[in-house]
Parts: sequence; structure tokens; C-alpha cells
Amino acid sequence: MSRLEPRPAGEVPGKFHLDKDNGKFLGVCAGLGRYFGMDPTIVRLVFAIGTVVGFGSFILIYFAIALLAD
Repeated sequence: MSRLEPRPAGEVPGKFHLDKDNGKFLGVCAGLGRYFGMDPTIVRLVFAIGTVVGFGSFILIYFAIALLAD
């Protein structure tokens, strides 16, 4: 399985890690997409919409995940 393929349905996720190879900035969204078995573009859209609607709170969440992961 290549790094771009999502995790197969029903497979138990392992430890979360940043996916810096497929990430755009720090690899948080790509890592979350890989962990939950979804397309990283959807995760990026959720973070973008959450940043606008949440008055920037998702930016803090993004950096917190980046600091705590790996």
C-alpha cells in the first residue's frame, strides 16, 4: 500500500503521525486523513472552513496537533 492510499475500511488505526511526505505545510491534515481513512483534501477543507467560521481557532488546533504529534 502506498502512502497516498487511505487505510482500508475496518483496519484498526495505529499510532497517529504527521505525514510530512504528502503534507502541504506540516503534514497535519495528511496525517489525519491517513489515520481516519479519508482524503486529506476533505480534512483541509474542514480546517479551512473551521478557521473562517471559528475566527481562527482551528489555526491554534492545527499547530497544537503539529506540536504534539510525533
